[in-house]
Amino acid sequence: MTTTHDAPTPHTTADKVPVFSLPQTELLTVNIADIPMLKDALGPGSNFQPLFLDPEVGVWALIATFAPGVELPIHLHTGPVHAYTLSGSWIYKEYPDQPQTAGSYLYEPASSVHTLKVPDENTEQSVVLFVIYGANVSFTDDGKFHSVLDAVTLMNLTKQLAEAQGLPPVQYLTGGSAGFTTS
Repeated sequence: MTTTHDAPTPHTTADKVPVFSLPQTELLTVNIADIPMLKDALGPGSNFQPLFLDPEVGVWALIATFAPGVELPIHLHTGPVHAYTLSGSWIYKEYPDQPQTAGSYLYEPASSVHTLKVPDENTEQSVVLFVIYGANVSFTDDGKFHSVLDAVTLMNLTKQLAEAQGLPPVQYLTGGSAGFTTS
């Protein structure tokens, strides 16, 4: 997918607003009904649908679906996280008395460290909308480096998982493309 960006131009809506804006010919929108669920992305029972992956700014938004019993490695966030739980429940093992349930909105500041766990006794999958800035740097139980999860990794993972699962190319929104100006 090749994207070109024009220089900002004067706003053209009857010149009602005295500012410059980026040219936009359509709304940038996706519907999760049109995005396949990429299964077992971070291990069995850990699935996701990418909504927005911007490797330049390091922002990623996705719907994550976790089966009962899923546990992700302990990880450090290099930037802030916004999480909205749509269904089910989950916890951070470090905060077991603060479960995230349907309707919970969680803000995590940069440099927070925790371990996501979905209770074994959940009767449904947990579905969470995440908007994440930066990367998750994961570690093993004994504190050794495990992996990095960021927008760049998710772009590549999305392509690999779609191919491996026999899916067509996945359509999601993305940020700009680095380059040089022409004027």
